[in-house]
Formats: sequence, structure tokens, C-alpha cells
Amino acid sequence: MKKLSDKVTFKHGAVINNRMVQPPMLTNSGLNGAVTDDTLAYWKARANSAGLVISEYNYVSPAGGPAITWADDRTQLAAYDDKFLPGLTKMAKTMKSGGNKALLQIAHTGREANYRAHLGLPVYAPDTANYPFLPYGVQAFTTEQVDQVVKDFGAATKRAIDAGFDGVEIHGANHYLIQQFFSRFSNHRDDKWGDYEAFPLAVAKEVFEVIKKYAPKNFIIGYRISPEEINPDNVGYTWHESTELINKLTNKFDFDYIHLSLPDYQAKPKDSAKTFAELFRPVIGEDTKLIIVGDIMSQADAEDALNYTDLVAAGRAQLIDANFAAKVVAGKGNEVITEMSEAEEKEQALTPGLHKVMDMETKRPDFAKVLREVDYSKALKVK
Repeated sequence: MKKLSDKVTFKHGAVINNRMVQPPMLTNSGLNGAVTDDTLAYWKARANSAGLVISEYNYVSPAGGPAITWADDRTQLAAYDDKFLPGLTKMAKTMKSGGNKALLQIAHTGREANYRAHLGLPVYAPDTANYPFLPYGVQAFTTEQVDQVVKDFGAATKRAIDAGFDGVEIHGANHYLIQQFFSRFSNHRDDKWGDYEAFPLAVAKEVFEVIKKYAPKNFIIGYRISPEEINPDNVGYTWHESTELINKLTNKFDFDYIHLSLPDYQAKPKDSAKTFAELFRPVIGEDTKLIIVGDIMSQADAEDALNYTDLVAAGRAQLIDANFAAKVVAGKGNEVITEMSEAEEKEQALTPGLHKVMDMETKRPDFAKVLREVDYSKALKVK
């Protein structure tokens, strides 16, 4: 029987100390994309917790972000230039300081690069469009620009290797660029990139080529995906298409894990009695690990999630209690912090950006409840 405290060995040889994962979450701590002292303090507080910790999404191209920001000088982190290497190196060292494995998530936010729009800069996507849910228009990439973005993913992977990260996670979820190309809602191109699977497959190919050339043999490589893109008025894709994509990705490339981005770890599609985890498990193969996330807020949740997966990711719980994973792995779920006092705000080392968006100024004793009910990353407004 699987236990949270089990050590886990990935197919390329990397070993993590337990089955808990801290998933990527925006810290809003970057200084024009660069790592800051706030970034390092956040990770220092969380360095002895999950066996695998994954950074927030670092944008790989100059036009690949920032997205979802709250201040002119506090942004999403970036990995599109060597100038970011010193900070990324410090971040990798800090994230790994507790003996865990640290991964850099690499992404291009595409149409969601809302801070570029705030600055009056062009925002790019698969197609030129005026989306009703965005207060700005987006313009289509040229074929050559998409070719360059693919190369940018490879260059960011090389920087992750040079910075000392133990692996990378390709961000193909949460409505960012890879998902935008995969979605029939947002991709209506008539060039080679009009094939919905072409861009994610090309990015994976580029990343794996860089890893083969430069990374140690036990370098971890994962892929994150949203199982479905279903909105009230449109369907970008369903689990039927996404499992086909994952099947191709895991057959063509030697991924260590697939990470499902879910609102609830027990979530199911409307046309199946099985959970998304149960539907994806046979597709990815026996040697590839599965990570699921979604409303895991207690030891009982984490233990139950193991019935569906190999690795359990807890996001919001790790914001409330930086040692959430360490406590549940040790069987001390009763010691998990569920409410935040003024003193605990500082102890949890949340960044100023997180303080602001979560309305921490009010010192609400029911903050944990608020955090469970609000998807803070979608509650923001573009300036």
C-alpha cells in the first residue's frame, strides 16, 4: 500500500523523499522578472517540506509574460535571458536546501501576458482576436515567431540546467500558450501550427534535445496539462483529445511524470464515471508517474488522493502552512495551520504581492476559509 512517506524513484533515476509535491504557484515576487529577496524568503520557508517542489511559471520569451501581476515592479519570474541566471541559481539552491528536488516550470503565457498590455506592448496568441474576457486585443504570431518560441523553451531549459535545478516542467495547462495552440477555440491557423498537437509536440522535442545534450542523466522532466477546456459558450478540447495528446507525448518522449491541473483531485468529466486521474493513468504508462492537485487541504485529503495517483500536490494548503507537506508525511496532520494570525503571516514568508491579493491587510482569522473558496489567480484585475 502506498504511503505519503514513501521514497519515489523516477524513470531517469532521480529519487525524492516522499510522495508530496508543492505545485507551481505565482509568488508575484519578481523584479522585472528577476528573483528577489522576497522570492528566496518564500522558498526558504518551504524548503524542508514536499519531496518535489516546482517553481512558478517562468516565461521563456520576452513577450511570454508577465501575466497576473499587481504592481509595476513585482511580476512573474522570467528565464528568457542569461541575465536571470544568478537569481535562478540562488532560487534553485534555496529550493533544494531541505534535501528535496527542485524543478523550474517553463511557460509562455500567450494571450494572458496582461502586464504587457498594461505597458502598451503587443500581446501575442495563435490568432489575432478580441476576446470578451480580456480588456485588450491580441495579435497572431507569424510562423517564424512560433518557431522562435519553440527554441526559447529549449534555451530556458538550458538555463534551468545551468542554474542547478533538478528538472523542468513544461506548462501546457491553465489557458497559457501551449494550451491555446492545442485548443480549437483559440487556434484557427492555416500554417503548420494550425495542427492542434504540433506546438506541444515541438516544444517537448526541443526540451528533450537540450536535456539529452546538457543535463545529467537523472534530470527530471514533466508535463502539466488541464484535462479539459470547457467554458459555457465553447469547448476547446475534452479529455478525449487531451488523453490522445498525452499518449503521443509519452510514447514519443521519455517523460518522468504527467501533472494534471485539477480544481478537485476527485474531479470527473461529465461523460465518465471515472475521475480524470483514473482516465489518464493507463494512458501515461507504468513507468511514468502521475501527479494530481486540487483542494487537498488536510492529511485525510492527501492520503485519499493516493488512491488515484503516485504523487500528491497541495498548493493552497502550502501557502497557509509552509510545512503542510512535512506535517502530513510525518502523520502530524493535526498540527497543520488552518488559520493565519498576524504573527503567522510573517512566519509563512508570503510575499508582499501575495499579502495584497489575499487581502492580508485585514488580518482575517477566517483567511484559510477564504483561500479555499477563492481562486486567487483568477480574481485579479488588469490595470
